[in-house]
Amino acid sequence: MYAYLPPHDGLLPKWLLFVSLVSVLNSVQAFSTLHYTRRVYSGTPALVTPLSARTFGTWTLLSSIIRLYAAYNIDNPQIYQLALWTYVLAFGHFMSEWNVYKSAKWGAGLAGPVVVATGSLVWMLSQWGNYIA
Repeated sequence: MYAYLPPHDGLLPKWLLFVSLVSVLNSVQAFSTLHYTRRVYSGTPALVTPLSARTFGTWTLLSSIIRLYAAYNIDNPQIYQLALWTYVLAFGHFMSEWNVYKSAKWGAGLAGPVVVATGSLVWMLSQWGNYIA
């Protein structure tokens, strides 16, 4: 089992792997049901359509792939930066949906993605020098 974990020191690569795998599952649910996507966008759940959920699922899957690459190539500055940008975009998206467009309400559906995006972004910024020479 340990042979499949990222070969780098520290917890950040393992965290990126974990978040990536959870995001794949989130993408699957976005493709298969509207229930959980409507929890995130609880401010205007009627606007969550099969098309918007699949688009969200595709965006999440792409972010997951980038984060997976970063987990195993965390010493590559370009891949590290791409992974950082996935969290910047996620944070910006969820904050704008909550504060600007009002399509999201603060609650369990929104808190999870915001906490993961914020925590991961801060963690990656603080660890840059430990992984990128």
